[in-house]
Amino acid sequence: MNVAGIVLAGGRSTRFGSDKLLVPYRGSPLLHRAINRVGEVSDEVIVVMSPAAPDPGLPSGARVVRDSSEGEGPLAGLHAGLLAAVRSDLAMVVGGDMPDLQPAVLHAMVGALHDGPGDAAALATADGRSPLPIALRTWPAADAVHTLLHAGRRRLGDVLDVLDTVVIDETTWIAMDPGRRSLFDVDRPEDLER
Repeated sequence: MNVAGIVLAGGRSTRFGSDKLLVPYRGSPLLHRAINRVGEVSDEVIVVMSPAAPDPGLPSGARVVRDSSEGEGPLAGLHAGLLAAVRSDLAMVVGGDMPDLQPAVLHAMVGALHDGPGDAAALATADGRSPLPIALRTWPAADAVHTLLHAGRRRLGDVLDVLDTVVIDETTWIAMDPGRRSLFDVDRPEDLER
């Protein structure tokens, strides 16, 4: 199966105070680390950015897709990414501020869809399903997101509510990622010190 990596990078970084995706983290920009990690499990990488964002200069092989309008939220960004992934059966969706994604966990999520009947795969946490990272069957997800957007819904997790979602239990995925780094994201400057 062909897998697209979709990196959501359209946020405003308001809690961070500046463009966090360009901040160096372990030797490369935060965004580049997310792109490189999802690139390990995908055939192409699509970076979804806001319409007005400057071109960030991406690693080789990654391409930029723009949100159709400013400020519509992550679900709209997901829709733009899914539409750009038309040649792919599956999409592995991550945040541009997730620098420590573990490829073994991402492979397990893709494998859960490859081997089973679900349309989405998510990681279980003590608080429920994590909205990122997620694996999706491209066309069912694109249709579901389109419907959600027309209903005025904007939360990324809403797509997991309407798709047949396989949830990978904590014991299984933490065995591959004991530090739980696949859920680490950067919202504030102090997060970089964790």
